[in-house]
Amino acid sequence: MFGKIKDGLKKTRENVFTKITTAISGHKKIDDDLLEELEEILITGDVGVDTTMEIIENLRQRVRKEKFESSEDLIAILKDEVRKQLEFAPQPTSDDHKPFVVLVVGVNGTGKTTSIAKLAHYHQSQGKKVLLAAADTFRAAAIEQLEIWAKRLNCDIIKHQPNADPAAVVFDALNAAKARDVDYLIIDTAGRLHTKVNLMAELEKIYKVIQKQIPDAPHETILVLDAGNGQNAVNQAKEFVKSVHVNSIFLTKLDGTAKGGVVLSIKRQLGIPVKYIGLGEKMTDFELFDPKEFAEGLFAKS
Repeated sequence: MFGKIKDGLKKTRENVFTKITTAISGHKKIDDDLLEELEEILITGDVGVDTTMEIIENLRQRVRKEKFESSEDLIAILKDEVRKQLEFAPQPTSDDHKPFVVLVVGVNGTGKTTSIAKLAHYHQSQGKKVLLAAADTFRAAAIEQLEIWAKRLNCDIIKHQPNADPAAVVFDALNAAKARDVDYLIIDTAGRLHTKVNLMAELEKIYKVIQKQIPDAPHETILVLDAGNGQNAVNQAKEFVKSVHVNSIFLTKLDGTAKGGVVLSIKRQLGIPVKYIGLGEKMTDFELFDPKEFAEGLFAKS
């Protein structure tokens, strides 16, 4: 598993974190010049200004308090600070709610449907029964794509005709999930541009339909973001959070970008953890996010 994350972070590591290790090795002691250099590298690496300032200030305080002098000690402290920034409390699962309703949102092009397949495959590998709901009725191709994945996974799917009311699909899926004793119901929604008011209103309608049938659902609302969008992904996420209660992030295409530092910015600015990461196109190119492994992967030797 660690090998996968290490490989997936190769571009980010080479673009940002290798610069950090080079900067640190170029200084014999920890001083303000070194910390300022690190600050600049982190900001340009899509970590975000606020997150960077907090990390650097924490570094400064720890160096002073714990009396670190050698610049070599700084890597270990920095790794520890990155891990702390990304930690999140354990979240509920299907053992706590059945059916466990998962609503998946995000804009077109982020890899949303593939991410749903990866998530379904993961839950099935844990011995769970999964039902998919094709509530992206605006594009016939979206229904077909999810249906193809459902066949590959040998997984049931609830779908209507193209242009049907997405909320009606969700209504039927909820009834089916309860009747079929499903562990996880994963609902696909239309790839919404956060600027399209009518589509965001449709998403709110779906949310209300879910809560009417199962008051404490959806138990998880996953926002799928493309890691390659860097800080733009954070801005996009802010708009979604206004309309629905997003409580976890699925960050896709992490292996194809040098902007993996955005994970830190997402957690700091939104207060929402990155819980899942996509590291390729295959169903198995998926990992549950682990802050410690992520920090190790960022600073690993290539």
